[in-house]
Amino acid sequence: MQDMYPHTKLFRVLALCGNVGLLVWVLMWQIHLSPHPHISSLVLAAGWSIPLLVFLPGILAGKPYTHAWANFVLMLYFLHALTIFYIDDGERWLATVELILTSLAFGSNILYARTRGQELGLKLQRLSKVEKEERQRFE
Repeated sequence: MQDMYPHTKLFRVLALCGNVGLLVWVLMWQIHLSPHPHISSLVLAAGWSIPLLVFLPGILAGKPYTHAWANFVLMLYFLHALTIFYIDDGERWLATVELILTSLAFGSNILYARTRGQELGLKLQRLSKVEKEERQRFE
């Protein structure tokens, strides 16, 4: 982290807090805070944590592309939190914490991926430029 700008370090710390915090929260929710009465808590905890664990090595390593791709999985947790918030008064506070952690992870993943990608010189070309180059190549 020594070759990062201060704001990039901040985004990385926030992304780590959001992603790891969400993982811990999901495990606590499924195992301890509100276990399902008919399904094994460990099975549910594994099912909810595996998608987050897939991206964890890349997030811990600070890879910008992993941070960006992890946001697709975070949308599942975002939708889950909104659904529980809307339909279940008893677990509304649990859903609120999940929504906050998911939003923190999502926003900080975007900001970290963008700033770190710029620092490393990773850049996606504009679609119009790619189309123009392809058109020239095939003409």
